[in-house]
Amino acid sequence: MKQALFVLALIAATTPAAAQVSVGYPPAASPYRDLEYHQELTVFGGYFNAARDPAGTAPKAAPIAGIRYEANVGGPAQLVVRFAEARSDRNVIDPTQPEESRSLGTRTWPVYLVDFGMSLNLTGQRSFHGLVPVTYVGVGVATDAGKKVAEDPFRLGTTFAFSLAGGLRFVPGGRFQMRLDAGTYMYQIKYPAAYYILASDNTAALGPSQAKSFWKRNGVYTFGVSYLLFR
Repeated sequence: MKQALFVLALIAATTPAAAQVSVGYPPAASPYRDLEYHQELTVFGGYFNAARDPAGTAPKAAPIAGIRYEANVGGPAQLVVRFAEARSDRNVIDPTQPEESRSLGTRTWPVYLVDFGMSLNLTGQRSFHGLVPVTYVGVGVATDAGKKVAEDPFRLGTTFAFSLAGGLRFVPGGRFQMRLDAGTYMYQIKYPAAYYILASDNTAALGPSQAKSFWKRNGVYTFGVSYLLFR
């Protein structure tokens, strides 16, 4: 028995390396690359696809631009802070006037979006052929910074917001990356009581069956360029 084990050990020791089975990719040929940097600062721009509201007086779809900062906190997870401005406008009305003279035209009405959340790299702390698919969930606020028109009592004000997104990072190596993101900001719209009061022509801006408050989901599509920080 001891002789048989000795022979087997001898055969294994003298077997050419080329005859042994290898598993996986040689390091130089692997499609995976470790992500060298652990933080990023991104400037982005794109489109804020605001959903239409029943009265047609909430801020509308518009270009959006902003900045994003994120830092790896271990494994595939990053903490993220974002600030964006949607350069929107809105239709302004005087609900006390008859329907034919109620509209006061369109006014510039920027919406500012600030949120904080968690992003996950779906390929871990590495890229696949330079690509890193990501997901994001966050909470924050949407605000029009107190902008108002005297004749129209509608206010977006500052309202709690949820944000969800998915994206794709392209990390070619070095200090810069590009990214595409698509997601949504969800925030609440509240209509003033004056929108439900009958004017002199017996019409109101909104019917009594319309909810006075509801959540509105607004799509966001952006392209960004990032500067990578801290190995």
